[in-house]
Amino acid sequence: MISRKEIDSILNKYNLDELEICTLGSHTALQIMKGAKVESFKNLLLCTEKTMDFYKSWKIVDEIIEVDSYRSILSKNIQKELIEKNSILIPHGSFVEYVGAENIINKVKVPIHGNRLVLEWESDRKKERKWFEKSGLKVPREFKSPEDIDSLSIVKFPGARGGGGYFLVKDGEEFYRKLKESDLPDDIKREYTIQEYIIGTRFYPHFYYSPLDDKIELLGMDIRYESNIDGLVRIPSIIQNQVGVDPEYVITGNIPVVMRESLLPKLMGLGRNLVEESKKLFKPGIVGPFCIEMVCTSELEFVCFEISARIVAGTNLFINGSAYSNILYDEPMSCGRRICREIRIAKEKNRLNEIIY
Repeated sequence: MISRKEIDSILNKYNLDELEICTLGSHTALQIMKGAKVESFKNLLLCTEKTMDFYKSWKIVDEIIEVDSYRSILSKNIQKELIEKNSILIPHGSFVEYVGAENIINKVKVPIHGNRLVLEWESDRKKERKWFEKSGLKVPREFKSPEDIDSLSIVKFPGARGGGGYFLVKDGEEFYRKLKESDLPDDIKREYTIQEYIIGTRFYPHFYYSPLDDKIELLGMDIRYESNIDGLVRIPSIIQNQVGVDPEYVITGNIPVVMRESLLPKLMGLGRNLVEESKKLFKPGIVGPFCIEMVCTSELEFVCFEISARIVAGTNLFINGSAYSNILYDEPMSCGRRICREIRIAKEKNRLNEIIY
């Protein structure tokens, strides 16, 4: 593991007047680049040949480095160049999916906004569940063996793959059949998680935690637009049965949503509990943006499934602010901009080492 001391040593040599905000050309890159621009930072993207032309067409992008693949960020030459440019990396879903949490923790020497140790806890479902339970969050039942399935359940796989490969089952026999039919790699198939399917309304709240003032902000909220399930539900059930198409949960877009206001105090309490428990589990705890995947039942209980301890794609809805961030700020505040604002404030207060690792 790359130590905090090593990252601090690199950060201490940076020219703070020449900081560059850097990320991979994917996911929330445009939002992050715009946020950097508005907060008066230079910005930089790492792009593959496939994405170069697309990102070049946006005037907000200052500089692009072409790489063979996103894993090229693990190369010593690329990291050396980024460090020489005083870069601060902003992790997002594609970063985690293509580079890998373990590689980010152990091999990326470029300073990263947030606490990279959180990636170990969000990518390991057992650790994630332990974090949730210690935080007092209600979680769905999990079945250790397919033979134990006794209710409608959803089978999930690791990685920030946007719901790809998930499927519903009602018993062990259906589980084995669908797993065999899945086109996921065998090593991914072996890492399945079987969760009780909770019926209710989905919410994905976007939080930001600042250790500089110990505040949690609710910056926005979304629900995912998923293929093919969101198309299937528009078809009458009798026709669904005739068609015989299994539902899939591949995220193709995001839809804005606001939560019943009387539920917000409970929601903010969940966020605070996660932050406080994280300080005990992996010091100094979660830093910056995070999102909880949850369902609200008809009894108005929150059941929590996963956490994304970084900026999520649903924040792209709110580049000019959300219903919530517009109350917090008298200016358009996206999650990408909020990250860059935090970096600017920390720089001015000489506290960058508290939000960078």
